[in-house]
Amino acid sequence: MARQSLIEFLDEYGRRGEEIAVAHRRGYRMERWSYARVVDTARGFARELEARGIAPGERVLLWGENCAEWVAAFFGCVLRGVVVAPIDRVATAEFAGRVAQTVEVKLLIGSRDAPEIYLQNGAAVQKIALEDMEEIAARRVVTQSVFANDIAAKNLRRNDTVEIVFTSGTTAEPRGVVLTHGNFLANIEPLEAQIQEYLRYEKFVHPLRFLNLLPLSHVFGQLMSMFIPPLLGGTVIFLDTLGPSEVARTIRRERVTALVSVPRLIETLQGQVEREIEAEGRVEKFRKDFAAADGEHFLKRCWRFRRIHGQLGWKFWALISGGAALPESAETFWRRLGYAVIQGYGLTETTSLVSVNHPFRTGKGSIGKALPGMEIKLSAEGEILVRGENVASGYWQERTPEAMADAEGWFRTGDLGEMDAEGNLFFKGRRKNVIVTPAGMNVYPEDLEAALRRQAGVRDCVVVGIERNGNAEACAVLLLEQDANAAAIVDSANQSLAEYQRMRRWVVWEEPDFPRTPTQKPLLPRIRESVAEKLGETKATVGEGKRSAIGDLISSVMRRGNSRVSEDADLERDLQMSSLDRVELMSALEEKYQVDLGETRFAEAKTVGELERLLREPAARPKTYHFPRWAQRWLVTWIRLGIYYLLVWPATWLLAKPTIRGRENLGGIRGPILVVANHVTYVDIGCVLAALPAGFRHRLATAMEAERLYGMRHPSREMNFFMRMVNRMDYFLVIALFNVFPLPKQSGFRESFAFAGELADRGWNLLVFPEGARTKDGKLAAFRGGIGLLATRLHLPVVPVRIDGLWELAQARLAGKSSRLKPAPRGAVKVTIGEAVTFAAETDAEEIARELERRVKEL
Repeated sequence: MARQSLIEFLDEYGRRGEEIAVAHRRGYRMERWSYARVVDTARGFARELEARGIAPGERVLLWGENCAEWVAAFFGCVLRGVVVAPIDRVATAEFAGRVAQTVEVKLLIGSRDAPEIYLQNGAAVQKIALEDMEEIAARRVVTQSVFANDIAAKNLRRNDTVEIVFTSGTTAEPRGVVLTHGNFLANIEPLEAQIQEYLRYEKFVHPLRFLNLLPLSHVFGQLMSMFIPPLLGGTVIFLDTLGPSEVARTIRRERVTALVSVPRLIETLQGQVEREIEAEGRVEKFRKDFAAADGEHFLKRCWRFRRIHGQLGWKFWALISGGAALPESAETFWRRLGYAVIQGYGLTETTSLVSVNHPFRTGKGSIGKALPGMEIKLSAEGEILVRGENVASGYWQERTPEAMADAEGWFRTGDLGEMDAEGNLFFKGRRKNVIVTPAGMNVYPEDLEAALRRQAGVRDCVVVGIERNGNAEACAVLLLEQDANAAAIVDSANQSLAEYQRMRRWVVWEEPDFPRTPTQKPLLPRIRESVAEKLGETKATVGEGKRSAIGDLISSVMRRGNSRVSEDADLERDLQMSSLDRVELMSALEEKYQVDLGETRFAEAKTVGELERLLREPAARPKTYHFPRWAQRWLVTWIRLGIYYLLVWPATWLLAKPTIRGRENLGGIRGPILVVANHVTYVDIGCVLAALPAGFRHRLATAMEAERLYGMRHPSREMNFFMRMVNRMDYFLVIALFNVFPLPKQSGFRESFAFAGELADRGWNLLVFPEGARTKDGKLAAFRGGIGLLATRLHLPVVPVRIDGLWELAQARLAGKSSRLKPAPRGAVKVTIGEAVTFAAETDAEEIARELERRVKEL
């Protein structure tokens, strides 16, 4: 029996119980929510909506990053019958305010740092922070008997509204598309029927994991995050960055099965793989293998490119592309490597999917066949027309049949396509973007863009029509690699085009990237306007100022409002940018432009202009530091504990005899925890281990100076063979016996912080010495700001520890006043454990560092 509403879909969540439904990055940690946890939070939130007097049919604004709380909030609204108006997390406050006013929202559900939204009467919309969602819902679950109905909206039907989605609007003002339960179910049900055929094989690869880089504010992102994975018992993973190296690491670390993304991000990941090949000096071999793999069985291709499969993980096998047509070059690249490339086609007005490729029978270049229950045909002009229950009921405040479809129910997509004899659909471009030449010929920009992308040196491109005396001509707008010759590129691309298609004009885009929508589509109206101005076709003039293209992003990171940032501004002298500011800026730039900048090269940049040049010439980041995951494996851990209690423990109590105080401050804390201690000598670790209760002691990882570890692992060639072996053995022993990991002083610490988050995710406690070096005079040195960044982004209780007396004992032994092997007098060394403290995510990192320094000093 067909479902009547999405409420019934929650049964799928309930059946999965404690299996992981959603994993999302927050700070340096990965939070994992079970299916049961999502359902419980959704039910509690539905009661919260009831308690606030928000009735079925009223609207709420959902504005935040992809996370488990977003999913729970959505389903909570569904349970209550409240209509969701989702907007992208990068939307402006002005846009959010317009949406709130248009649909008359009663509540804002947003990230904690989301600005207030005001209505026309000046009243602020009441707000719930996504980060507080679970806590709020838990209170309502406890008091569920207060409410009359377990599920207030249990009588919902297929024609009732679920959400109002405001389209990204690449060519026009966004409109609110009204989507019903039936619209969603019309997409889900045919996919569910096809999935049933293959469920018996799923147990061999369970669980399937989907890395979804699409925003949940868009319907395709919702479909591939909240509705398809539960049918397979799968897990959806969200990232807070679009940097290609982090995407690649996550695919391998989380054993991802399929990447769900828009074409541009898939191309970016392709660029990351190609840069790695270039950095390893394997370009010529790769080209030969790539040519030889054409037409081979996919198993042979997987083996031929086993190195790449090994780097991304052997469980990774598919890329799912939506939102636009994937360029042929990107599709060919991934298929040739042995991966399945699945493309679909749809719009917000069709509740995402209309057609989709079969995972095991994909048609090259095709965007698939129509899903069961949906109809596709082409108009006389080649426009794609769609009919079915998946077509939205209308636009907000325009809800008439004519607003969405014609009298026969056909929705005009505005897209042009072709269809072969087997029913495979091929995307040809947007009807509004067609360029009509003076000769009356139709030129499709997508064909020209495909020719340009095949040329070396092209990072990205769009083709726009420039008006000429009532007609139009094609103009190429190019994003190029450094030193690429634009004229030669356009000329070469023209050789593969018909005479009427050839481009006579071209412009090199001077900014690091095109302006884009949240789904990474170029904003064509803004690009066309800018190009027209540059070519002198409008009365507007191009500003002569040298304002930086990334100035607004820098101002945001530095919290300077909208202050002007010029290209020649010095990062340290003019902007007073600290090392922590650089970390945040680098992460923001990599996320916005989907490039890897390389920390060493980034650290060498002195001016804003130099940063912009880095964006135009991204390079593979050198793997400088090694992060030893083998040290946490169970066998190594048991060997380490055995050696500790046989050797280190007795030596610590014999030579230092530390007095332990404050251990009761750890009572009731389950861990993991972040321990911060003053740094006195090399034996500090032994003293801290002795002070901690066994439960924390047995699972402790310690940060150590990365530069020193690197020198031990890669000793200088000037050393003789014996000393090099000694250094390497020292490296192995310190890793194995004390479970240390590298934390650099200069560059590369971003990856170290991420590894610390990974350790915490796996239940390891962390020990960090925030001074960054051993004391030279026995006094506490200033704490580095990085500890503040760790404290806020690891979301761990921070435990201050102070070691006293060890400096004096070490100095006495160095001066010969005491034998190095003579036991210390009892009480000579004291280790004091302070009370654990937590910090709000928005607390300034430097402020946290000063607070922790004060706490350690006062112990």
